[in-house]
Amino acid sequence: MKILFVCTGNTCRSNMAEAIFNKLINTNGLQATSAGLSIVPFSLASKHTVEILRHKYEVDISNRQAVQLSKEMLIEADLVLTMTAHMKDLIVRNFPEFNEKVHSLRGFVGKNGDIVDPFGGSIDVYSQTFEMLREDILSLIEILKKRY
Repeated sequence: MKILFVCTGNTCRSNMAEAIFNKLINTNGLQATSAGLSIVPFSLASKHTVEILRHKYEVDISNRQAVQLSKEMLIEADLVLTMTAHMKDLIVRNFPEFNEKVHSLRGFVGKNGDIVDPFGGSIDVYSQTFEMLREDILSLIEILKKRY
């Protein structure tokens, strides 16, 4: 099963979610990727995202370039999880055929609100985003194990 995490620029939240999911998942056949709705070509993961993932999980994404969301990626994904409800609505409005598999991450795990964009914030702001993502992804993994 392929999970696709989506945020705006694919430098902070969605690539962090991808790394967290792939580090925590211990079930064969489940894998995450990530993309952004509107990336800056050749942009790299934010320095705070890199620092947190290196410190917490010994994962290095310092050379990872942002990936632009494409229709092909939506086709290939089994589940698309956005960082905000607005992003979910944008994707569904432009690609209604994927309505059934596009959800906000927080909505999918039964929570309200959005994953706040830490872009431009301090390392503490990024740490808060990391903790929110980690908690939601642990819930996601439990849901996926029960369903699939």
